[in-house]
Amino acid sequence: MVDFAHRIEGLDQVVADKYRGRMDEAPGIFALMKSMPGAIAAFTELSELFDTYLLSTAPWRNPSGWQHKLEWVHEHLGVEEDSPAYKRLILTHHKDLNRGDFLVDDRPNNGAERFEGEWIHFGSPEFPDWDAVLIYLRNKA
Repeated sequence: MVDFAHRIEGLDQVVADKYRGRMDEAPGIFALMKSMPGAIAAFTELSELFDTYLLSTAPWRNPSGWQHKLEWVHEHLGVEEDSPAYKRLILTHHKDLNRGDFLVDDRPNNGAERFEGEWIHFGSPEFPDWDAVLIYLRNKA
């Protein structure tokens, strides 16, 4: 849901050089990321059609990343009980241990490729953007 590449482009060069190849370990990297086009609207719509959760991996060597991912959810999806993401954030390094029918994820790591339901490979030719994901999942609701 976040535009990680956009945030990396805006990093100070000293930080970019220090964390090259492991940008997710840069302190504060997750705090101010933009959402991907259509991501918030898609999650909101899907939360009306399905029992949705945000399943994300936070870097092991970047403790602030765990906090900042929650803060990002608060900022972009709200903190109130009527938010579609209220208490629905799961941070894990083992996505395959979670149960569900669908997992929308851009990387085949941290268990996404072994998820028991259907892995929707975001960014793939079949699911290049959130519009494609919505079209597919609307038919599954």
